[in-house]
Amino acid sequence: MKPKKNPQLDVRRNSLLYFFVGMTLVLLMAYLALEWKTYYKADSWDVSQKIDEELIEDATILKIKLPDPPKPKIRTPPKIEVAEDDEDVVETVIEPNDVDQDTKVADVEDVAVAEDDIPEEIPFVLIENAPVFPGCEQEKTEEDKRTCFQEQMLKHIRKNFRYPEIAQEMGLQGRVSVIFTVQKDGSIGNVRLKGPHESLEKEAARIIFKLPKLQPGKQRGTPVKVPYSIPITFKLN
Repeated sequence: MKPKKNPQLDVRRNSLLYFFVGMTLVLLMAYLALEWKTYYKADSWDVSQKIDEELIEDATILKIKLPDPPKPKIRTPPKIEVAEDDEDVVETVIEPNDVDQDTKVADVEDVAVAEDDIPEEIPFVLIENAPVFPGCEQEKTEEDKRTCFQEQMLKHIRKNFRYPEIAQEMGLQGRVSVIFTVQKDGSIGNVRLKGPHESLEKEAARIIFKLPKLQPGKQRGTPVKVPYSIPITFKLN
């Protein structure tokens, strides 16, 4: 016959309860160990209270006498003397100058006319009456005279053009920018040149100075100086 186990004598009975109780005790002991505090019963270690009284010195009190503040300066008010009138003052009466029906109008001959402020020099593209090249006088409109002027300038350059020998030998070529001014009497002046070589500039200046006398440009009927620019190209064949 098989013996039966007594459930009251089972070792594993209530094992989970014993585990939680044991863990609680261990955590409680660890908490007490960490939070445990101890205090010294005597204060023999506190040396801050034991100070030799001989080292204590009395603080010396210094009394400094400050100088008295400066006294304010009292200024004496100026003495005002009333002078007697030497002469009787005559008051000036200002009369109104408003214009009414009785005001006399000045004559036209008495009115001064300001002169037109005309510049001494006006560019070719802005002047009212451009300089006229000989042979362009028959043109009727101002635009036709400007076109004729430019055409005659090109004909004059082609007619008098001569390539400098030194420039040919050196193989020099390029464009010379020429700016000259048609003076008030129609002559040519203030010639300025800029080119790749001096020999080409001299040839361009020679061509410009051979221009005939022109009719001067006019602004409001008054002769003025007119600058004009034209390029002269030197190119070897």
